[in-house]
Amino acid sequence: MSPRMTALDIFPPTRTAALERLSTFLPRAGRDYAARRNYDGGPGHHTGVSTLSPYLRCRVITEDDVLQAVLARHSAQTAEKFIQEVFWRTYWKGWLELRPSVWDTYKADLQRHWNDVQTQSGLRARWDAACMGTTGIACFDAWVHELTTTGYLHNHARMWFASIWIFTLDLPWELGADFFLRHLLDGDPASNTLGWRWVAGVQTVGKTYAARADNIAKYTEGRFDPRGQLAPHATPRPGPPAPAPTPLRGLPQPQTGVPTGVLLHEEDLSPRFALPDDPVTTTAVLTPSNGFSPLTPAPHVAAFRTKILRDTVARWSARLGDKAGTVTTPDHIIEWANATGIAQIVTPYAPVGPVADVLSQLAHHSDAPPVVQIRRPYDSAAWPHATKGFFAFKKHIPDLVSRIG
Repeated sequence: MSPRMTALDIFPPTRTAALERLSTFLPRAGRDYAARRNYDGGPGHHTGVSTLSPYLRCRVITEDDVLQAVLARHSAQTAEKFIQEVFWRTYWKGWLELRPSVWDTYKADLQRHWNDVQTQSGLRARWDAACMGTTGIACFDAWVHELTTTGYLHNHARMWFASIWIFTLDLPWELGADFFLRHLLDGDPASNTLGWRWVAGVQTVGKTYAARADNIAKYTEGRFDPRGQLAPHATPRPGPPAPAPTPLRGLPQPQTGVPTGVLLHEEDLSPRFALPDDPVTTTAVLTPSNGFSPLTPAPHVAAFRTKILRDTVARWSARLGDKAGTVTTPDHIIEWANATGIAQIVTPYAPVGPVADVLSQLAHHSDAPPVVQIRRPYDSAAWPHATKGFFAFKKHIPDLVSRIG
């Protein structure tokens, strides 16, 4: 990778770039992926994995798109490991969707720990060193640099990173989850929050993930060997038990024959399934100002999502009516609705996270028109199965795959 390449050079923010990347990966989605998926080759050398996650995060390509393409080339058995990896993302989404209070608890605890960073000098020093990549642990510091410059880390490196952050550097996991969300192009409230909880021993109570020097040396193929630098034990961090799952809520259907506005957002940028049959009066783009961190997200994250939203609007321009620009708050959305005279707002479903938080606030405004969220059949079929661990969920994968396409 050229040292001058930016995150947006590596991950061009268009659907065309996503489809090209998928096409390039397809030959390797079977046995090659199973053999090489755990190897972290470093920046510019992540050839064992798809690197599709920034595009899947915004659904500029969807899980359906990816799975259909893979299954057109490989058998389900040959591509089993990759198919499971796609469904891990689905599982995490469903798990949090059935337990939305976990996101609220994370945000409250993050704010508490951030307050501690500002008042406790020892914590502040460790946090500064971790965020700046000056810990003296070569692998960790290299991953900090890669993350902050490219917006990406290999999944195995994310696990090692989180383990070192929590157990070696003795930092709260919530601050690490926030560091990831502020820098990852694929940063996702469900996958990120629950992945960090799992490493810390909160998600599966008592089960932690311990980074080991020999494992890092093996799967970085000798680039790093932090022997003697890592915590010998990974003691589970305290946390409340996960709440019981709640049923997936039903959704109203949009009205027909009334002036309709479409609200696009970063959670689903393949909006064909949500667009009404009637002509759309107007479309706005929702970009929450920052509903997940006390700090400002990295510029490349905002730039990637802004540009990929523009790409989506351009691709679907003929179906979107008048373009009203960007809205960021419930009040902005109401102003747009009043100015355009729309009787309802139709939008792709927003799972738990900042966009869903804005839509929830909007629903409590007496002046807001009805907001109708359209959920994908893929999500409606899969999410209700995320009531326990992934291995219970995995039993449903063959049936879910059979519904695709």
